[in-house]
Amino acid sequence: MTASTTDVQYGLGARFAALTRLVELGAGRADQATLAEAAQLLVRAGDRLRLSPDHTVVALAGGTGSGKSSLFNAISGLELSPIGVRRPTTARTHACVWGLDGAGPLLDWLQIQWRHRFARASALDKGESQLHGLILLDLPDHDSIRALTDTEADRLIKVSDLVVWVLDPQKYADASVHRRYVTELAGHDAVTVFVLNHADRLSPEDREICVADLRELLSKEGVDGPQVVVTSAVTGEGVDDLKAVLAESVVRRRAAFQRLEADLDRLMSPLTKDVADLSSVEPAVDGARREGLTDALCDAVGVSAVGEAMENVYGVRSVDWVGWPYARWAARLRPDPLSSLRLGDVKDEIRALVGSAVSAQPAEVDNAVQALADGVTQGMPEVWQAGVRDAARSRSGELPATLSDELSQVAPPLDRVPGWWWLLKIWQYLLVVLFVAGVAWAGSILAYGVLKVGPAPMEILGDVGLLPWLGLLIVGVLGLGLLSGMASRNFVVLGAAKERERLERGMRRRVAAVAEEMVVAPVEGELRRYNEYFAAVAAASRK
Repeated sequence: MTASTTDVQYGLGARFAALTRLVELGAGRADQATLAEAAQLLVRAGDRLRLSPDHTVVALAGGTGSGKSSLFNAISGLELSPIGVRRPTTARTHACVWGLDGAGPLLDWLQIQWRHRFARASALDKGESQLHGLILLDLPDHDSIRALTDTEADRLIKVSDLVVWVLDPQKYADASVHRRYVTELAGHDAVTVFVLNHADRLSPEDREICVADLRELLSKEGVDGPQVVVTSAVTGEGVDDLKAVLAESVVRRRAAFQRLEADLDRLMSPLTKDVADLSSVEPAVDGARREGLTDALCDAVGVSAVGEAMENVYGVRSVDWVGWPYARWAARLRPDPLSSLRLGDVKDEIRALVGSAVSAQPAEVDNAVQALADGVTQGMPEVWQAGVRDAARSRSGELPATLSDELSQVAPPLDRVPGWWWLLKIWQYLLVVLFVAGVAWAGSILAYGVLKVGPAPMEILGDVGLLPWLGLLIVGVLGLGLLSGMASRNFVVLGAAKERERLERGMRRRVAAVAEEMVVAPVEGELRRYNEYFAAVAAASRK
């Protein structure tokens, strides 16, 4: 095998590897008929490349009366294919092999019956060594009325390395040939040869006209620079020219690769056209869209509402700890306006708020997911945009419930009493004790020192001179109590805001984690699939 042939084989192998990946990635996205055809081509290419690379399969195809069987016999130098007047003349494919060694598996793959295989063992003795490695097939007439032979001709035309179309001068413009075969083989110029047979029936002028007309017709069918050989199986005219064409293909050992390459080019043409104006997309969802999705999901599940409720609960609960005791005692004499909050179990209250917020907003969750999918699919084909949207919604049914379950675990630690609440409560009750002690002391002085109800048990309990100082003590204690109560309320507000911020941060982290797992990851998987498909199309199309 020559170096150039090896290069072609390796390049073709890389392209078919890309085609394999394309078929895998394109399922449900690309045209299914095209993918099915690509899968068939992969199977055919794998089989052909596995079989003898030293043989070139050349098919003589043509309609009834074109003289291809006569031409087959003329090339082989033997009467191998039957010639007669009954139509169709050729009912089964006949094969003539120059160099039988290693050709058996290939002939089996071509489904050539044993009784229709012939070997030219003496080819080297006749000076035809240049044809060594040729497998020449005489196909059934393509326009046969027998469905079996018609199907066999179609099959072998698709798998042959080189197709030689044998045309009758009287009907070379036959629509059945051009519509069913020539148009389909456009782009296969290197592996297609056209033979204008029965040249003995034409005058030199008519021959030139027919050849020119045939070339023009083929050009209109998309065949660029068609190779046309004029022959006559009766007189032998042009047979050597045709043998030279076949010999060139056999010697170069490239026809099999060129045929597969042409088949691949034709297959890739509509696929490359579909993506010609497209480019790859960023495979990762950017940070701004991730944040946007998290924000939207947080709004959908009511994170702010839960945080606000928690902040209110925190403030109400602090009243029992940091409020001025006298104010609390006075408030107890009035009906409790907070009884409707049902604060017996704060964690259960918060979990209930979270759960109700999530389950009530499925439409907003779906809108958030839709917005992300729309944002990352700009410029993609509609079928791939739909794929990204489907991936984004692939777990949308369980998304609200998952968010609810996750967020219900984020309960604020309100059963834990902050240390400064304890210190403030001790300080306030110390002031209460001082206030009570001061009032009792002042009452004792009034009783014993002013009203003289009896002798004072102790001198200081009847010393009237201490009354002004006791008054200042009582007023000071009351002032300190009120000031500490007011200050504590400010600290409670700040503490409640920090607890709300902590809760919302924790909820947001959980929302972001759920969004990453259930929305972002599937979307990025589909974006990577699109980029890999795009790269596979480019690789399979590269020559």
